[in-house]
Amino acid sequence: MSAVRGRSGVRPVTGRVLRTRSGSLSLRLHARSLAVGTLLALVTGVLGLLCLTTGSYSASSRDVVATLFGGGPAGLGFIVNELRLPRLLVAMMVGTALGLGGAMFQSVSRNPLGSPDVVGFTTGSATGALVVILLLGGGPHGVAAGAVAGGLLTAGLVYGLAFRRGVQGFRLILTGIGTTAMLAAFNSYLLTRAALNDAQTAQLWLTGSLNGRRWDHVVPLALALLLLVPVALSLGRRMSLLEMGDDTARARGVPAEPTRLALLVTSVALTAVATAAAGPIAFVALAAPQLARRLTGSPGAGLLPAALMGALLLTAADLATQRVLAPTQLPVGIGTAALGGLYLAWLLGREWRRR
Repeated sequence: MSAVRGRSGVRPVTGRVLRTRSGSLSLRLHARSLAVGTLLALVTGVLGLLCLTTGSYSASSRDVVATLFGGGPAGLGFIVNELRLPRLLVAMMVGTALGLGGAMFQSVSRNPLGSPDVVGFTTGSATGALVVILLLGGGPHGVAAGAVAGGLLTAGLVYGLAFRRGVQGFRLILTGIGTTAMLAAFNSYLLTRAALNDAQTAQLWLTGSLNGRRWDHVVPLALALLLLVPVALSLGRRMSLLEMGDDTARARGVPAEPTRLALLVTSVALTAVATAAAGPIAFVALAAPQLARRLTGSPGAGLLPAALMGALLLTAADLATQRVLAPTQLPVGIGTAALGGLYLAWLLGREWRRR
């Protein structure tokens, strides 16, 4: 049994622990979290199947499944395998990255309002991409590299400005909000100085969209997640100890500030690769960890439930923006911003009433 410090003191966290023989790796299993995670994965799978079957060319679930395994009607293979499936996979992976990155950052900041897109990391990624699009004239791969570099540089700037014998969550968020405002102003300046065609291309990217996503978007994103997700999960135990306080973490052999920096860098990297793949998509990183925590009833940050919730939210948002106003399709970033704004208003009202 371990304990996690909450608002009312220290609450016990029970569950079955699986360890390797050396004890270097361990995984704590909670029945409710496992059930919630399974449910989230099933619902995401159902929504994904709807994304593959609906559209201007409708198909039955049986035909789609047969097409995925190399059969199915003639002509459906191109629509499913080359158009719809890559878009679906990008949506799931981007949602996973945002949910996981959001959970890690909220743990570091110890604030439910902490999110990479609130404190400027997503805006910094957008700045890097805009510099490539508008000033350097780079292609898709250059834009992706610029987005990742911009997110990491912004994280370094925010961390450096917020560091005062360590980094406190409240100071980190305030510094990030100020950095967001400055970067947003710089992004607007770039757009006003750009040629019309370049500005239109950049503005479309800034809304966050999954339109036109193909396998050349899937492969780099999948490789990045194969590297980053294990790193994030390996930091999960240290993150849980850090939530109990720096002194408790040090007593358990966890260096507080290096661990906090590692969590921050991993969170920013996950957010940056998601932004590079689909543009800035708002509020998924903010909402997914909180919704997952409420469903699991866990006092600590659950990384896997948050990742699954992020995949579910973005898949559902993409399905809604494609079908609600059909045949008109909206960028998925508009849908997440609209729903996320309502969620943020509810969360702010809840925090105000509780305090």
